[in-house]
Amino acid sequence: MQNRRTFIRQGAGLLAGGFALSALPVARWASSYPPPGIQLFTFFNQIDGDVSGTLNRIAETGYVNVESAFSKKGGYYGYKAKPFGELIKSVGLNWKSHHVLGAPFKLPPGSKMPLGADGKPLVIPPMLNLRDNMQELIDEAVAGGVEWLVCASTPVSTPDEIRASIEVLNRSDEACKKAGLRLAYHNGVAEFHEVEGKIPYQMILEGTNLKMELDLAWAIKGGHDPIDLFRHHPGRFPLWHIKDLDNTYEVVLPVGMGTIDYKSLFAAADTAGLEYYFVEDEMPKDAWASITTSMKYLRQLAPVK
Repeated sequence: MQNRRTFIRQGAGLLAGGFALSALPVARWASSYPPPGIQLFTFFNQIDGDVSGTLNRIAETGYVNVESAFSKKGGYYGYKAKPFGELIKSVGLNWKSHHVLGAPFKLPPGSKMPLGADGKPLVIPPMLNLRDNMQELIDEAVAGGVEWLVCASTPVSTPDEIRASIEVLNRSDEACKKAGLRLAYHNGVAEFHEVEGKIPYQMILEGTNLKMELDLAWAIKGGHDPIDLFRHHPGRFPLWHIKDLDNTYEVVLPVGMGTIDYKSLFAAADTAGLEYYFVEDEMPKDAWASITTSMKYLRQLAPVK
Protein backbone atom coordinates (compact mmCIF):
# COMPACT_ATOMS: atom_id res chain seq x y z
CA MET A 1 0.00 0.00 0.00
CA GLN A 2 1.40 3.37 -1.03
CA ASN A 3 -0.04 5.93 1.34
CA ARG A 4 0.40 9.70 1.37
CA ARG A 5 3.51 9.68 3.56
CA THR A 6 5.22 7.09 1.35
CA PHE A 7 4.47 9.19 -1.71
CA ILE A 8 5.72 12.39 -0.09
CA ARG A 9 8.92 10.75 1.08
CA GLN A 10 9.59 9.47 -2.43
CA GLY A 11 8.36 12.45 -4.42
CA ALA A 12 9.37 15.39 -2.27
CA GLY A 13 12.66 13.88 -1.21
CA LEU A 14 13.74 13.34 -4.80
CA LEU A 15 12.39 16.54 -6.31
CA ALA A 16 12.68 19.16 -3.63
CA GLY A 17 14.95 17.86 -1.51
CA GLY A 18 -18.88 5.86 -11.86
CA PHE A 19 -21.43 6.63 -9.35
CA ALA A 20 -23.38 9.82 -8.62
CA LEU A 21 -25.75 10.89 -5.87
CA SER A 22 -27.82 14.05 -5.90
CA ALA A 23 -26.13 17.02 -4.25
CA LEU A 24 -26.93 17.37 -0.56
CA PRO A 25 -27.11 21.00 0.63
CA VAL A 26 -25.32 21.96 3.83
CA ALA A 27 -28.56 22.87 5.61
CA ARG A 28 -29.94 19.35 5.26
CA TRP A 29 -27.21 17.73 7.35
CA ALA A 30 -27.88 17.08 11.02
CA SER A 31 -26.59 20.13 12.88
CA SER A 32 -24.55 18.03 15.32
CA TYR A 33 -21.95 17.22 12.63
CA PRO A 34 -20.25 19.31 9.96
CA PRO A 35 -21.15 18.60 6.33
CA PRO A 36 -18.87 16.10 4.58
CA GLY A 37 -15.60 17.14 2.96
CA ILE A 38 -13.22 15.44 0.55
CA GLN A 39 -9.42 15.39 0.42
CA LEU A 40 -8.44 15.68 -3.25
CA PHE A 41 -5.46 13.34 -2.82
CA THR A 42 -8.12 10.65 -3.32
CA PHE A 43 -8.15 11.70 -6.99
CA PHE A 44 -4.39 12.11 -7.41
CA ASN A 45 -4.23 9.82 -10.46
CA GLN A 46 -7.08 11.48 -12.35
CA ILE A 47 -7.93 15.02 -11.27
CA ASP A 48 -5.27 16.70 -13.40
CA GLY A 49 -6.95 15.38 -16.55
CA ASP A 50 -10.22 17.20 -15.82
CA VAL A 51 -10.08 19.46 -12.79
CA SER A 52 -13.42 21.18 -13.34
CA GLY A 53 -15.23 17.95 -14.17
CA THR A 54 -13.83 16.20 -11.11
CA LEU A 55 -14.89 19.02 -8.79
CA ASN A 56 -18.37 19.10 -10.33
CA ARG A 57 -18.82 15.39 -9.83
CA ILE A 58 -17.59 15.61 -6.23
CA ALA A 59 -20.29 18.21 -5.57
CA GLU A 60 -22.92 16.04 -7.29
CA THR A 61 -21.94 13.15 -5.04
CA GLY A 62 -22.94 15.20 -2.00
CA TYR A 63 -19.66 16.55 -0.66
CA VAL A 64 -19.61 20.14 0.51
CA ASN A 65 -16.07 21.02 1.64
CA VAL A 66 -12.73 20.50 -0.12
CA GLU A 67 -9.17 20.06 1.10
CA SER A 68 -6.53 20.26 -1.61
CA ALA A 69 -3.08 18.71 -1.77
CA PHE A 70 -0.16 18.57 -4.23
CA SER A 71 -0.64 17.42 -7.82
CA LYS A 72 1.37 16.23 -10.78
CA LYS A 73 0.91 19.61 -12.47
CA GLY A 74 2.21 21.58 -9.51
CA GLY A 75 0.55 24.58 -7.93
CA TYR A 76 -3.14 23.92 -7.39
CA TYR A 77 -3.78 21.22 -9.99
CA GLY A 78 -2.21 23.43 -12.63
CA TYR A 79 -3.95 26.59 -11.41
CA LYS A 80 -2.81 29.55 -9.38
CA ALA A 81 -4.45 29.79 -5.97
CA LYS A 82 -6.98 32.53 -6.73
CA PRO A 83 -8.38 31.01 -9.97
CA PHE A 84 -8.53 27.60 -8.30
CA GLY A 85 -10.50 29.06 -5.42
CA GLU A 86 -12.88 30.70 -7.87
CA LEU A 87 -13.32 27.38 -9.72
CA ILE A 88 -14.16 25.54 -6.49
CA LYS A 89 -16.70 28.18 -5.57
CA SER A 90 -18.27 28.11 -9.03
CA VAL A 91 -19.25 24.44 -8.66
CA GLY A 92 -20.79 24.99 -5.23
CA LEU A 93 -17.97 23.67 -3.06
CA ASN A 94 -16.12 25.35 -0.18
CA TRP A 95 -12.30 25.38 -0.19
CA LYS A 96 -11.50 24.97 3.49
CA SER A 97 -7.94 23.66 3.66
CA HIS A 98 -4.73 23.04 1.73
CA HIS A 99 -1.89 20.60 2.45
CA VAL A 100 1.76 21.62 2.30
CA LEU A 101 5.04 19.93 3.17
CA GLY A 102 6.81 20.80 6.41
CA ALA A 103 10.39 20.16 5.33
CA PRO A 104 12.01 18.03 2.60
CA PHE A 105 12.72 14.39 3.32
CA LYS A 106 16.15 12.86 2.88
CA LEU A 107 15.91 9.54 1.12
CA PRO A 108 18.27 6.57 1.32
CA PRO A 109 20.47 5.92 -1.73
CA GLY A 110 18.73 4.03 -4.50
CA SER A 111 15.24 5.35 -3.76
CA LYS A 112 13.11 5.59 -6.86
CA MET A 113 10.22 7.76 -7.92
CA PRO A 114 6.77 6.14 -7.49
CA LEU A 115 5.06 4.91 -10.63
CA GLY A 116 2.02 6.49 -12.20
CA ALA A 117 -1.06 4.74 -13.57
CA ASP A 118 0.80 4.13 -16.85
CA GLY A 119 3.57 2.24 -15.06
CA LYS A 120 6.14 4.97 -15.70
CA PRO A 121 7.93 6.99 -12.99
CA LEU A 122 5.97 10.08 -12.04
CA VAL A 123 7.35 13.41 -13.17
CA ILE A 124 6.02 16.20 -10.98
CA PRO A 125 7.25 19.71 -10.19
CA PRO A 126 9.24 20.32 -7.01
CA MET A 127 7.14 20.61 -3.86
CA LEU A 128 7.41 23.81 -1.89
CA ASN A 129 7.79 23.43 1.88
CA LEU A 130 7.28 25.48 5.01
CA ARG A 131 10.94 25.41 5.96
CA ASP A 132 12.15 27.03 2.74
CA ASN A 133 9.07 28.61 1.15
CA MET A 134 6.86 29.51 4.11
CA GLN A 135 5.79 33.02 3.11
CA GLU A 136 5.13 32.04 -0.50
CA LEU A 137 2.84 29.21 0.61
CA ILE A 138 1.04 31.48 3.06
CA ASP A 139 0.57 34.26 0.51
CA GLU A 140 -0.86 31.78 -2.02
CA ALA A 141 -3.28 30.34 0.53
CA VAL A 142 -4.50 33.81 1.46
CA ALA A 143 -4.98 34.69 -2.22
CA GLY A 144 -7.09 31.57 -2.68
CA GLY A 145 -9.29 32.29 0.33
CA VAL A 146 -8.30 29.14 2.20
CA GLU A 147 -9.12 28.98 5.91
CA TRP A 148 -6.58 26.34 6.99
CA LEU A 149 -3.02 25.58 5.94
CA VAL A 150 -2.10 22.05 7.00
CA CYS A 151 1.39 20.58 7.31
CA ALA A 152 0.79 17.24 5.61
CA SER A 153 4.04 15.61 6.69
CA THR A 154 7.50 16.46 7.98
CA PRO A 155 10.60 14.44 8.96
CA VAL A 156 10.26 12.81 12.42
CA SER A 157 12.69 9.89 12.22
CA THR A 158 15.28 11.23 14.68
CA PRO A 159 15.22 13.56 17.70
CA ASP A 160 17.01 16.22 15.67
CA GLU A 161 14.44 15.97 12.87
CA ILE A 162 11.59 16.25 15.38
CA ARG A 163 13.09 19.31 17.07
CA ALA A 164 13.78 20.97 13.71
CA SER A 165 10.23 20.22 12.54
CA ILE A 166 8.75 21.71 15.70
CA GLU A 167 10.76 24.90 15.10
CA VAL A 168 9.44 25.12 11.54
CA LEU A 169 5.87 24.54 12.74
CA ASN A 170 6.08 27.22 15.40
CA ARG A 171 7.54 29.79 12.98
CA SER A 172 4.89 28.92 10.44
CA ASP A 173 2.14 29.16 13.03
CA GLU A 174 3.13 32.72 13.92
CA ALA A 175 3.34 33.72 10.25
CA CYS A 176 -0.06 32.16 9.52
CA LYS A 177 -1.67 34.04 12.40
CA LYS A 178 -0.31 37.34 11.08
CA ALA A 179 -1.82 36.54 7.69
CA GLY A 180 -5.20 35.53 9.09
CA LEU A 181 -4.68 31.83 8.40
CA ARG A 182 -4.92 28.88 10.75
CA LEU A 183 -2.20 26.22 10.75
CA ALA A 184 -2.72 22.56 11.64
CA TYR A 185 -0.61 19.41 11.64
CA HIS A 186 -1.61 16.20 9.86
CA ASN A 187 -0.24 12.86 11.03
CA GLY A 188 0.74 9.66 9.34
CA VAL A 189 1.59 6.46 11.21
CA ALA A 190 5.26 7.36 11.78
CA GLU A 191 4.41 10.04 14.36
CA PHE A 192 3.15 7.31 16.70
CA HIS A 193 6.28 5.16 16.55
CA GLU A 194 8.78 5.68 19.36
CA VAL A 195 11.98 7.57 18.56
CA GLU A 196 14.53 7.02 21.32
CA GLY A 197 11.77 6.39 23.84
CA LYS A 198 9.52 9.29 22.86
CA ILE A 199 6.43 9.54 20.66
CA PRO A 200 6.90 12.23 17.98
CA TYR A 201 3.19 13.08 17.94
CA GLN A 202 3.21 13.76 21.66
CA MET A 203 6.31 15.90 21.25
CA ILE A 204 4.55 17.97 18.58
CA LEU A 205 1.48 18.36 20.79
CA GLU A 206 3.63 19.53 23.71
CA GLY A 207 6.09 21.59 21.68
CA THR A 208 3.52 23.66 19.76
CA ASN A 209 0.16 25.31 20.26
CA LEU A 210 -1.04 24.00 16.92
CA LYS A 211 -4.42 22.58 16.23
CA MET A 212 -4.24 19.11 14.73
CA GLU A 213 -5.74 17.44 11.70
CA LEU A 214 -6.00 13.92 13.08
CA ASP A 215 -5.96 11.14 10.53
CA LEU A 216 -8.06 8.78 12.62
CA ALA A 217 -7.11 5.61 10.76
CA TRP A 218 -3.37 6.24 10.94
CA ALA A 219 -3.59 7.05 14.63
CA ILE A 220 -5.41 3.77 15.24
CA LYS A 221 -2.90 1.87 13.11
CA GLY A 222 -0.17 3.51 15.17
CA GLY A 223 -1.68 2.04 18.34
CA HIS A 224 -3.40 5.14 19.71
CA ASP A 225 -7.07 5.64 20.54
CA PRO A 226 -8.30 8.94 19.02
CA ILE A 227 -10.92 9.33 21.75
CA ASP A 228 -8.18 9.11 24.37
CA LEU A 229 -6.28 11.84 22.50
CA PHE A 230 -9.43 13.98 22.48
CA ARG A 231 -9.86 13.58 26.24
CA HIS A 232 -6.25 14.47 27.01
CA HIS A 233 -6.14 17.40 24.58
CA PRO A 234 -9.73 18.68 24.28
CA GLY A 235 -10.40 21.12 21.50
CA ARG A 236 -7.14 20.57 19.65
CA PHE A 237 -8.54 18.41 16.86
CA PRO A 238 -10.79 20.63 14.70
CA LEU A 239 -9.86 18.78 11.50
CA TRP A 240 -10.11 15.04 10.81
CA HIS A 241 -9.18 12.74 7.97
CA ILE A 242 -11.51 9.78 7.76
CA LYS A 243 -10.90 6.51 5.94
CA ASP A 244 -11.40 2.90 6.99
CA LEU A 245 -9.06 -0.07 7.41
CA ASP A 246 -9.50 -3.81 7.14
CA ASN A 247 -8.76 -6.06 10.12
CA THR A 248 -5.04 -6.22 9.21
CA TYR A 249 -4.82 -2.39 9.12
CA GLU A 250 -3.03 -2.76 5.78
CA VAL A 251 -5.89 -2.18 3.31
CA VAL A 252 -7.64 1.19 3.08
CA LEU A 253 -11.40 0.95 2.60
CA PRO A 254 -14.29 3.40 2.17
CA VAL A 255 -15.64 4.82 5.43
CA GLY A 256 -17.96 2.37 7.15
CA MET A 257 -16.64 -0.67 5.27
CA GLY A 258 -13.87 -1.64 7.70
CA THR A 259 -13.09 -2.03 11.37
CA ILE A 260 -13.10 1.58 12.63
CA ASP A 261 -15.98 2.53 14.92
CA TYR A 262 -16.92 5.89 13.43
CA LYS A 263 -20.13 6.17 15.40
CA SER A 264 -18.13 6.35 18.64
CA LEU A 265 -15.59 8.71 17.13
CA PHE A 266 -18.21 11.15 15.89
CA ALA A 267 -19.95 10.95 19.25
CA ALA A 268 -16.74 12.48 20.67
CA ALA A 269 -16.71 15.32 18.12
CA ASP A 270 -17.47 18.02 20.68
CA THR A 271 -14.57 16.94 22.90
CA ALA A 272 -12.26 16.96 19.88
CA GLY A 273 -13.45 20.40 18.82
CA LEU A 274 -14.38 19.11 15.35
CA GLU A 275 -15.02 21.78 12.69
CA TYR A 276 -14.39 19.94 9.41
CA TYR A 277 -13.67 16.40 8.31
CA PHE A 278 -12.39 15.14 4.97
CA VAL A 279 -12.89 11.71 3.46
CA GLU A 280 -9.62 10.43 2.01
CA ASP A 281 -8.77 7.24 0.19
CA GLU A 282 -5.21 6.40 -0.86
CA MET A 283 -5.41 6.73 -4.64
CA PRO A 284 -8.01 3.92 -5.04
CA LYS A 285 -8.57 2.14 -8.35
CA ASP A 286 -12.11 3.51 -8.47
CA ALA A 287 -12.22 6.78 -6.56
CA TRP A 288 -15.88 7.41 -7.44
CA ALA A 289 -17.03 4.08 -6.07
CA SER A 290 -14.98 4.71 -2.92
CA ILE A 291 -16.31 8.18 -2.15
CA THR A 292 -19.89 7.18 -3.00
CA THR A 293 -19.73 4.27 -0.57
CA SER A 294 -18.33 6.59 2.09
CA MET A 295 -21.12 9.09 1.39
CA LYS A 296 -23.80 6.42 1.86
CA TYR A 297 -22.35 5.62 5.28
CA LEU A 298 -22.08 9.29 6.25
CA ARG A 299 -25.73 9.85 5.37
CA GLN A 300 -26.62 7.11 7.83
CA LEU A 301 -24.24 8.47 10.45
CA ALA A 302 -25.59 12.03 10.18
CA PRO A 303 -29.21 11.56 9.06
CA VAL A 304 -30.71 14.34 7.00
CA LYS A 305 -33.55 16.39 8.42
